[in-house]
Amino acid sequence: IYAREGLDSIPNRGPLAANTVAGAVSGWSSALDISRQHWDGGLPLARLLEDAIHYAAQGAPAAESLSRTTARVRDEMATRPHFADLFLTVDGQAPPPGTWMRNPALAATLRRLAEVGLDDFYRGKVGRALSADLKALGSPLTSDDLASHRSVRRRPLALKLGEGTVYTTQPPTQGLASLMILGLYERLGVQEPEGFDHAHGLLEATKVAFALRNRHVTDPRYMAVHPTTYLADTMLDQMAAGIDRRHAAPWPAPAPEGDTVWMGCIDGAGRAVSFIQSLYQGFGSGVVLPETGVVWHNRGIAFQLDPEKPNVLIPGRRPFHTLNPPMARLRDGSVLVYGTMGGDAQPQIQAQVFTRHVLYGQPLQAAVTAPRWLLGRAWAGTAHDVKIEDRVAPEVIAALEAAGHPVTRLGPFDEIAGHAGAIRRRPDGVLEGATDPRADGIVAAY
Repeated sequence: IYAREGLDSIPNRGPLAANTVAGAVSGWSSALDISRQHWDGGLPLARLLEDAIHYAAQGAPAAESLSRTTARVRDEMATRPHFADLFLTVDGQAPPPGTWMRNPALAATLRRLAEVGLDDFYRGKVGRALSADLKALGSPLTSDDLASHRSVRRRPLALKLGEGTVYTTQPPTQGLASLMILGLYERLGVQEPEGFDHAHGLLEATKVAFALRNRHVTDPRYMAVHPTTYLADTMLDQMAAGIDRRHAAPWPAPAPEGDTVWMGCIDGAGRAVSFIQSLYQGFGSGVVLPETGVVWHNRGIAFQLDPEKPNVLIPGRRPFHTLNPPMARLRDGSVLVYGTMGGDAQPQIQAQVFTRHVLYGQPLQAAVTAPRWLLGRAWAGTAHDVKIEDRVAPEVIAALEAAGHPVTRLGPFDEIAGHAGAIRRRPDGVLEGATDPRADGIVAAY
């Protein structure tokens, strides 16, 4: 279909960007199955969806980030079918913060799933409505694609560090890069946070990890080398030895972008969840399905059409993506869940939160609030510079520039630097949580 359209790459927006099945709902279903198998099953599905149904039907005020993101993409999206009806004001503008937003079609979809089960999203009435709207709008996805979809449970990747073991997701996610950054940085032996060595060390570890990620990470069925190979001590030792402690390595490398939400939870029994899902770019493909109220993602744009590329589009193949929710079991018996949105920024923000809190002992909220630096593109901005919040000490910024890092200064709490959050459960059962002042999120306990 792409060759017929004369395309040499997959468009970022529109029906041809809506080319892979949405897997989040099957992931919810697997999580429910695991809960039933190992515990008492927890809350019923109807209760889990109840609040979402309420807010979709009755409405909720637009958050500041929704208003900003809508304004950023308004010109691109305004003419796409059904988008304006759902996301723009009556005069075609982005909704100001506090504007009442409703999606009654989505409420009906969620109500149907609560009544008959999540499988209906793929192989029932909801699935048929989804596939009909996708076909009408020009997506290559079919009802057979939805019906054949199943979630896959896989053992997480793990990396043992001096302060504990960190877990994250297997390819086709970038979880491997997140663990490599931590493993490489630990080998640099940096003793104090916030100085040149901290920032430079994480930036150079990121370059090594991202270069390997971009060459090798794809659907694991198509990877020539198992990802755990790159987490072996000898491999990490060798790669860390090649890092120049004083000078920036050449960059750029190709930089995917993303737009995501992370959530974490720890209950009274100590059961912990680190969870992330995404439409990829803001509003995904921009394809709004009127019958169900669903906005379709554009994760499939990570595929390439050149057969010589590592992520070439093949039927049934899963695309590389940036989602990687981490969790750690620390040496003192604590459990830590943490994460962020942000595409390429995700592993970097995670590493900054982890090193500040776990390696250097900063309180969890201080570690999340502290100023950040990011290599390459997050979900906006240019692709290859180092973006630094201006709260970083001027002498550190100057030292990074002197070492050869091209620096762009951000504001003090810039949304480009992520929407992070974290929860730690201490061995005595006390919970410590943190939320990002850059975001609309919240940390809560009850």
